[in-house]
Amino acid sequence: KQIEDTLHTFGIERSLSHKGTPYDNAVAEATFKTIKTEFVHNQTFPNQQELDLQLFDYVHWFNHIRLHSSLGYQSPMEFKKATL
Repeated sequence: KQIEDTLHTFGIERSLSHKGTPYDNAVAEATFKTIKTEFVHNQTFPNQQELDLQLFDYVHWFNHIRLHSSLGYQSPMEFKKATL
């Protein structure tokens, strides 16, 4: 009840899957898995600033350079430009 009251106070709508329907979280889970396996795995960051810089570089690489087989071996940005 306390969580519900707090969410209501701040005007936040709770987002939960319906029982037995986990698919609405699949994209987020896949994204986190990719970040963990391609970016974080066996990495140590000396401080938050270095983590932030390297994560920014990784996201740029992922969106602008990395080829995705599900997008016809294009980067997400190339795919987006081609489909607009």
